[in-house]
Amino acid sequence: MGKKPYTIRSILENTLKGLEMEAPLKAYSIWGAWREIVGESVAIQTQPRAVRNRILFIDVSHPTWMQQLQFLKPTLLEKVNTFIGEPLIQDIRFKLGRIPNAPAIPSKTDMQVEKNINEETLTRIEAHLHRISDQEMRKSLRNLLIKSARIEQSRSKSK
Repeated sequence: MGKKPYTIRSILENTLKGLEMEAPLKAYSIWGAWREIVGESVAIQTQPRAVRNRILFIDVSHPTWMQQLQFLKPTLLEKVNTFIGEPLIQDIRFKLGRIPNAPAIPSKTDMQVEKNINEETLTRIEAHLHRISDQEMRKSLRNLLIKSARIEQSRSKSK
């Protein structure tokens, strides 16, 4: 009998190993899973920048966060390497950088609440909230303002 055919996956894996590309690809896989790896509060303030010589470079939004992350470095290093599945990253370096604000993703309950509010009111609420950089605070205030608008709207309809 002839040889069993190879799967495309096995051919690609062997090719990447031969090109010594497997480790860099694994290291760069953290970009897509950054929030999952470090958690929401850290992810909002940080962004992976590069991996060079087994060092992960991370941009950080504020000097206070840089100081806090220095204390968390061993934990972050462990989380990153656990995600990758092997100890590819030996060190993490932090640098002050601009972190783009991630848009808040409304939950299903937010969307249901919004159905009862007109577009003009939602636009006004969003205009007031755009200056708040803390995502959790913005979401809480957004929910509060929408609930308040719903109450006000139901009161005016009942009159």
